Parts: sequence; structure tokens; C-alpha cells
Amino acid sequence: MKFNAVETQKNIETKLHNSSDVKSRTVQFFEKTIVLMYIADITDNVLFNQTIIAPIISYNVEPQGDIVSELESKVLTNHEVVEYSSEQEALDDMLSGKTIVIVDGAEKILGIDVEKITTRPVMEPPTSVVVKGPREGFTESIKYNLALIRKRVRTDDLVVNIMDIGELTKTQVGIVYFDSVADKAIVKDIEKKLKKIQIDGVLDAHYLISYLQRNPKSMFKQIGDVEKPDILVGKMLEGRIGILVDGSPIVLTVPFVLIEDLQNSDDYYSQPIRVGFIRVLRLLGVILAVVLPGVYVALEIYHYKILPTEFLVTIRNTTQGIPFSPFVEVFFLVVLFEILYEANLRMPQYFGMAMSIVGALILGETTVNAGLVSPPAVMIVALSGITFYIIPSQAAQFSLLRLAAVVIGACLGLYGMLIFCVFILSYLSSFDSYKSAYLAPTAPYIESDQQDNFKRDLIKNMKKRPRSIANNRHNDDRRSEDEN
Repeated sequence: MKFNAVETQKNIETKLHNSSDVKSRTVQFFEKTIVLMYIADITDNVLFNQTIIAPIISYNVEPQGDIVSELESKVLTNHEVVEYSSEQEALDDMLSGKTIVIVDGAEKILGIDVEKITTRPVMEPPTSVVVKGPREGFTESIKYNLALIRKRVRTDDLVVNIMDIGELTKTQVGIVYFDSVADKAIVKDIEKKLKKIQIDGVLDAHYLISYLQRNPKSMFKQIGDVEKPDILVGKMLEGRIGILVDGSPIVLTVPFVLIEDLQNSDDYYSQPIRVGFIRVLRLLGVILAVVLPGVYVALEIYHYKILPTEFLVTIRNTTQGIPFSPFVEVFFLVVLFEILYEANLRMPQYFGMAMSIVGALILGETTVNAGLVSPPAVMIVALSGITFYIIPSQAAQFSLLRLAAVVIGACLGLYGMLIFCVFILSYLSSFDSYKSAYLAPTAPYIESDQQDNFKRDLIKNMKKRPRSIANNRHNDDRRSEDEN
């Protein structure tokens, strides 16, 4: 099939509804008419002029053979030139930032990469701040993000597989993993799930989570997420697969186990004894965040006799005259803190500090002075609310669990709280995230993986990849056994 330059131009303009940002330019290349078409807003004008227009106009050697081949091999100076045999293929790439070159009477259309990439600079992500270690974070450009990964991984073992998802957006989604490390069955499973997605558009990485989860109706996090290339590469070295989405600074990782959220990139740049203490502290903080308000309500209603006398007298003195039951009091405070958090999160930055002062000082102090709530209840709920953000990625789930714990503590007391905790642990123990137990390496207990569980051993002693994560163990050694 030979393309008529003018007709092809009109067809493409019609398919794009004659949009005003669709531009074209017609040039003469000896005796042939060439039409250049591009989207103005996503095309780099400098590259367009330097690598397409200028070479075509200044070329003065009359071609002897096929003009398209001559343009591709001798005239155009751009680093990437591709051929299309159909009008639709050329149109799809033009929408991604390429300029298409239509030579009248030719059998191929050329595509030249002159995309203008506009993105924020590489900076430290707000949710992964470190005291020591790399500070680079992912941006909204999948090209930049892949470059940040390649910068740290100079090996031919890295595999990058990019596909388009979204009927209208055609968003680029990339799967990255180490060929000798990742479990091939999991890679194929992920690729199969992604290719089956039928959706109008993918605007962020979180759009894909519900398609990748094994238990989509569960409230618990099942897919990991990272915002820094050093963390992603570290997880990939253990056998995980990364999923990048163009337009999102979040990279998804699978498999995911719960202990990942108790770990922090700072842990690997600190002394192991300090890391062990901090991780246990994080775990205690999470437990307090979920169960402390429920336990407080249960003690006040049912089990106040087990409290030390002096402590009980103090509690009774501060709660005397409160018109509400302990359950209503704590439930009201929990809801109030949630409202304040949501308002502060979405408030314009300039009003955020003022909102915090109003919430913490004026509302809290006034409510206590008015005798509507007691100081111990405020302290308990505030402590619970603060400890949520030891693990910010799980704050939403812990918030719901806290509300459930308050209701159960009010209805069934400490016995109900015990049953509640056992039920949660049993439920999480049954989870399986792409061949990896959710509570591994604690349940099931894996001896070799305890080197990086609640404690962290020296890097030189961690010679085997974790068995908690499904990976290719034929290449199990991280480094030579004789290294000391």
C-alpha cells in the first residue's frame, strides 16, 4: 500500500476531530512532497527543527533509491526513527509525542521521537524521608523512573517490559525485574492480569491494585508500593517484581509481606542494634494504635477493678461529671480526630498550621474544660492517632481496625479484645501474596530470614535471598561465601 501524503494528512486530522493542537508542515524533498504531522503541546520544537526540518531542507544530494530509506539512513539525525506500515500505527505514536513523516507515494510512514518531557525535578519523596542514604525519588515520568533504575543497575539481567493499558489514555505500564532472580511464574501471572485489564484510563499506579490483588475485597494492603529507586532495586534483588505507571511516582511491588512496612530505608544505613530497637518500637506503636482505645473503654466499663488503686482514683476523679459513657466519649474523640486529619490534609498549605492549632488547642482544650470529655480519653486517642503514622501506608486500615476495637471493647470487654486480636492474626495468617505468606517470616517461622525481620544482621552476613519471597533460588547466593 502506497500512502498519498495529502489524503493521509486529512484522514489523520479527521480522526483527531481537527483538533487545534494538531499541526502539520509540508516540505519539498527534491520532487517529492513530505508532510510532517505532530501534536504541538507535547513536541519539543528545538528537536523538531534540529533533527527533522533542518536536515531535510539542507540535504542537497539527490536520492538514487527509496526516499524513505534515504531519509532514515542519511538525512534524519534523530536518535530514534521507526517505520509504520499502517496509518493507525503512526497515529498512535503521534499521540505519544512522535512526529510522523509521510512521503507521498511511499509504502512506509516514519515516526521520529521528539517528545517534550515535562515533569518535576527528581527530589526526596515526602513519605520516604531519610536521615542518611540516597534522596532521589521517582517522578511522574516513566522514562525518568526507568533511567533512575538503570543508573543503579548496570547489568543485562534487568528486564523491562512495557505495555499500553487504557482504551482512551493508552498509559504506559512497565514491568521490571531481574531475570535470574524473579519467579517466572509470578511474572507471567502479572503480565496476564495486566493484559486482561479493560478500562478507559489508568491515571495512577493505584488504579492497577484491585486488578492485581488476590483478595480484592479485603481491607488489608496486599501490594507493596515504593517511591525511591534504591528501595525498589533492593526489593527486586530479593525477587520482587516492580510495576511502573507513566504519570505516577509510585511503583508497585509484588509479592508483598507485612514486615516490609515495619522496615525503612534508614534501617540499612544505621547500626543493627539500633535498627532492632526501632523495629520493635514500630511494632509496639502499631499495636497501641489499634487496641489502646478499645482496651481503655473495656477497662473503664468492665474491668476497672484490675487497675491499681491510685491509678483508678486518678481516672475516676478526671472522669467524674462527664455526661457520656466511656464508649461514646472515646468514639466521639476518634471520629473528631479523623475529621481534623482529613480537614488538615486537604486544607490549603497556608492554613494547615492554623488548622492544627485550632484542632489541638482550641477544640481539645475547650472540650475538656466544658466537661464533655475527660483528659485521659483525649490522651489515649491522641496517642493512638499519632502512632498510626509510624507506618503511614497502613494508616487507613489501622484506623478502621481501631474503630472496630472500640466497639468490641465496649460490648465484650477484654475477652472480646482478645478474640478480636486472635481473629485478626488468624485471618492474616491465611493470606497468600503471590506464593508468599503474609506474615512471613514470623508465621510461618523461617529461620534463615530472621536476619532481616525484627532485627537486622550485618549486610555481609546476609548471603542468601529471603525464602519468605518467592524467587528463583537456583541463583541464591547474594555474594561469594568466602567474603568476610
